[in-house]
Amino acid sequence: MKTAAGLLLLASAYTASAHYTFPYLIANDNTTGEYQYVRMTANHYSNGPVTDVNDEALRCYEIDPLPTTSTSTVKAGSTVGFKLDTTIGHPGPILAYMAQAPSGTTAASLNASGEDWFKIYEQQPTANASGLQWQSTGKDQFEFTLPSTLPNGDYLLRIEHIALHGAETQGGAQFYLACGQLTVTNGGNGSPSPKVAIPGVYKATDPGILINLYYPIPTNYTMPGPAVWGDSKTADSTETAASADSSAAEPSSSASKCKKKRAVPKQW
Repeated sequence: MKTAAGLLLLASAYTASAHYTFPYLIANDNTTGEYQYVRMTANHYSNGPVTDVNDEALRCYEIDPLPTTSTSTVKAGSTVGFKLDTTIGHPGPILAYMAQAPSGTTAASLNASGEDWFKIYEQQPTANASGLQWQSTGKDQFEFTLPSTLPNGDYLLRIEHIALHGAETQGGAQFYLACGQLTVTNGGNGSPSPKVAIPGVYKATDPGILINLYYPIPTNYTMPGPAVWGDSKTADSTETAASADSSAAEPSSSASKCKKKRAVPKQW
């Protein structure tokens, strides 16, 4: 019994260590304090993911009641981002969405429960004989550029990492996310689109959410959600190239045979 209990504790500890949160906003060339400008998430202790694409928690995963969260002032066209409490150990894409508060209201009061969200960034994987190679693997922070034509106002900035290590079964994808609060200045007159609801943007059967990464080895990937709006777009080619250079070498024929038997272990 002691051995079984010990194994259970070890498994629980590993699961927690393999999971992550995004408690730090990066803005104005600074990494800000923990949950200073990021709404505290309900998993701030457990680090556990959201797994149901229809769960209200998919929006911002915020704790209830929500502690006071400050709002960071940034310029349109500037670099923003999020820093994790650890590094990402699961394969999958990074995406960023924004939602604007109605005129006369603030980011702090914004619920964004309707079709308010538009995507401003995504990281596409590369592919080789080993499978899909993810730029997010092993990283502890992500930065991207706010669209230069983004209108002035208050916004929620939502980061999301979709972990796909168990995504061969419906409900197996894991969503790690957080929302920061921004006031955007020096903006333009752009019209962000398309706008989507969260939850509602994804279906459990979307090809970028229900996917087997191990067999048959995928050669391409369909990004979930709408098209990217603005001039920040996807991760640039230099970042993609750097990721490809740092990925593992292509396997030998014997290693390929092992992978066909699904010898690659999942990370939980």
